[in-house]
Amino acid sequence: MNKIKISGFSDEIASDFTTQLKTVKELGMNYISLRAIDGHNISQFTVNTIQDQVIPKLEQWGIAVSSIGSPIGKIYIDDEVSFQQQLIELEELCKIAKLLNCDYIRIFSFYIPKDKNFDNYKVQVVEKLQQFAEIAESHHVTLLHENEKDIFGDIGRRCKTILDEVASDHFKAIFDFANFVQCGEDPQNCYDLLSQYVDYIHIKDAVYKDNVNVVCGTGDGQIAAILKQFFNNGYCGFLTLEPHLVLFDSIKDLEIEHSTETIENAAAQTGAEAYQIQYNALLEILKELEEEHA
Repeated sequence: MNKIKISGFSDEIASDFTTQLKTVKELGMNYISLRAIDGHNISQFTVNTIQDQVIPKLEQWGIAVSSIGSPIGKIYIDDEVSFQQQLIELEELCKIAKLLNCDYIRIFSFYIPKDKNFDNYKVQVVEKLQQFAEIAESHHVTLLHENEKDIFGDIGRRCKTILDEVASDHFKAIFDFANFVQCGEDPQNCYDLLSQYVDYIHIKDAVYKDNVNVVCGTGDGQIAAILKQFFNNGYCGFLTLEPHLVLFDSIKDLEIEHSTETIENAAAQTGAEAYQIQYNALLEILKELEEEHA
């Protein structure tokens, strides 16, 4: 467990990048997942703008990047224009990842029209994900598929399908507890299906009732029990905070109209407070697991 590193989506703290980095550093964290910078999504940046505007601030605060929280794959499956644009964006994001000494780019497996049978889109989804994986492989970067709500790979069974069929060392899984809960899945069953593919973990919890996000360890995500299994099986990667406890500016880039997620401003009043609450809750879970192991 000593090899575990804690990161987080720092844009949930504030839009201002300096505020993000200052808050993270004050908490004693050394990593962030880079998703939005000064109100702009990471996909809007280039290698040059990252070099000029972002790296100096990261170096000033002594913060490294665990993953790039890209929106790649968060388009409708039949939107060919957007897909072609995302192929170009992914090339640039891979170059950005290498510049940041970051091995991982988070992606998705496409929105499916809500009134359609998701399983009927398997061939299209896999073919497009394979194109993404080929780009990642050419840059020696690993894509991390997030089990996001409303996309093809939103439930454990379909996540396993795409991981099996894309079959690339450069295409791995994120395990997001809350998203599985909000899709009506049992996180333990999803762990049993997917653990061999998981290279990255999001720390986010939710309850089945109303799909509300809650402080990690207080919902139906079974976070402590499943983290224990990950650790016992040798997981030594990142645990990335994604509190979703208050509304934050870049949420508008993350959700679609029929999203099943509910964020209620109950646990915290500000993004920074929510981030700290989630961080402290995770530290408490890790402490309890360490004591059990001792």
